[in-house]
Amino acid sequence: MNPPTPSPVQLAAIKTAVFLLCLLPAVLLARGWFANALGANPVEAVQHATGSWALNMLLISLAVTPLRRLTGLHWLIRLRRMLGLFAFAWACAHLLNWIWLDLWFDWRAIGADILDRPYVSVGFAAFVLMLPLAATSTQSAMRRLGGRRWQALHRSAYVVAILGVAHFWWLVKADVLEPLLYALALAALLGARMWQRELERRRQLAAPPPLPGTPPKGRVIRIVPK
Repeated sequence: MNPPTPSPVQLAAIKTAVFLLCLLPAVLLARGWFANALGANPVEAVQHATGSWALNMLLISLAVTPLRRLTGLHWLIRLRRMLGLFAFAWACAHLLNWIWLDLWFDWRAIGADILDRPYVSVGFAAFVLMLPLAATSTQSAMRRLGGRRWQALHRSAYVVAILGVAHFWWLVKADVLEPLLYALALAALLGARMWQRELERRRQLAAPPPLPGTPPKGRVIRIVPK
């Protein structure tokens, strides 16, 4: 038995609550900044927080699909786009903090960091890959691209997550406990995706062959009255 689906009003309330929860870390970070409560190096604290929350939101958005399949709560898919856009917003804040507060728009130093520091190169590549995902997050973009091409493009979110974890791991160098936890969470999500694909492959192999004259799956036969 499938769990009950929330009504449109209930779903709107859920989305509002999730939106406010996603916004809360930014509010707390801003309050800490203006209250001088971020420690001796507030720029570094902001850099760490924005990067961590970009990864958090990205992994949470990737967890929506396996969680939906596990629980039968199909309405969870309605939250995925918002979570993905929050991940992009945190990534923008992470990049802006580095360009502005860390390097003060010194474009020569920024270019040198991207070219010479591998962890910066990997992080910048992850951000570049997020741009088309954010740009095609609307329903109209999905219609223009078509379902299959849109899905193929948005599967690159897993590549972004891998690059993000590698960026974090490369950055900390010594204390790898936190990036290790992110790597384990990402490995679990990738494992769940691979297992689901394997189950789908087995179902297709176990399905009986179509009867002669049966139209291909997805093809619609229209009967026109005489």
